Amino acid sequence: MPYQNLTTPLKNGLHPLVFNANKTPTIGVELELQLVDAKTCALRSGILDLVQHVGEDQEWLKPELMQSYVEINTDVCLTVSDARRDLSEKLEKLYKAACANGMRILWAGSHPFSAWMDQDITPSPRYQKLVELMQDTARRIVTFGMHVHVGVDSGDKAVMVVDRLMRYLSTLLALSVNSPFWVGRKTGLHSQRIKIMEQLPAAGTPPFLRNYSEYCWVVNQSIQSGFINSIQEIWWDVRPHPRFGTVEVRIFDIPANLEDALALTAMTQCLVAALSDQIDEGVYQHDIHPVVVRQNKWKAVRYGMRADLIDPVTHKTIPVREMVFFLYEKLKPYAENLGCMQELNHIITMVDHQSGAETQLDIFEKNGGDFKSVVEQLAVP
Repeated sequence: MPYQNLTTPLKNGLHPLVFNANKTPTIGVELELQLVDAKTCALRSGILDLVQHVGEDQEWLKPELMQSYVEINTDVCLTVSDARRDLSEKLEKLYKAACANGMRILWAGSHPFSAWMDQDITPSPRYQKLVELMQDTARRIVTFGMHVHVGVDSGDKAVMVVDRLMRYLSTLLALSVNSPFWVGRKTGLHSQRIKIMEQLPAAGTPPFLRNYSEYCWVVNQSIQSGFINSIQEIWWDVRPHPRFGTVEVRIFDIPANLEDALALTAMTQCLVAALSDQIDEGVYQHDIHPVVVRQNKWKAVRYGMRADLIDPVTHKTIPVREMVFFLYEKLKPYAENLGCMQELNHIITMVDHQSGAETQLDIFEKNGGDFKSVVEQLAVP
């Protein structure tokens, strides 16, 4: 639904965007999961059946643009342990509902073989307006990601944290890559999802913003010019979220499982908390050139955990696994303070094992290039 805090216009015709600040780094997690047919393993337009099965009053289960999506949202959580309990309960209900309706759930950023052209749009005035405005650019968004919200104490703080996160986004993406296939093709990328999302008019790397006031201007100008329909169509890799009072990190492919999702959530919460402290303490931020941000993002898209990333200070290339270890060591004190050391430790397990994309590719190759086998082996229950 459109933001309700776009209220009385100011004298210049713009709307104020009230930032509902948080005093602590609260967490919210959104998981976009695939509905696949239990027999054919193809995407299935089943969300309306699921909603009817669990009850329309269950707000944690949400339709998305395509009927082959299901989105699971946590309540506002104080800790990653809270998020674990929240998601575990909801996923158990989802798996049972999917099974009862002849479906399974796939944790992957793109479907190995189903075509975007065959997917049904969810009946909704908002989605109808979106497709009318963006046409096939919207219809192609058959991709599945994870979004992590972390509370911050002001709109200006949110804008500054977004800017400082630029140097870490490629590392976060590399840890989550899980979409190597697209419409029955082996793409050669570890995150095809990112390249699909970048085609949207207000997606990809966010612009540099000087303060929260400029962010409000960008949103208002984009809506008033007809560039987008609403603030919900600002799909940057990371963005301020006024209604929730958070920084929302959106660059992740949906990871391979809940444990990986919680590890990435822990890393994100710790990272936002650390950057917030740096801002409060007046720590100088070394600029990272936008070209380096784009180059590192491409390397993570192309190679995933095999990427060599450019260090923003020395400009030397470093294996992404070294970047992860550096970030992990830096964030351990925050994890201990926030009570998420167990989940942050799982990051090291992720580094030592295949990424989601590598697992999919391995299954594909071991089964003679059979796309269906990928879904059969990875879908739950």
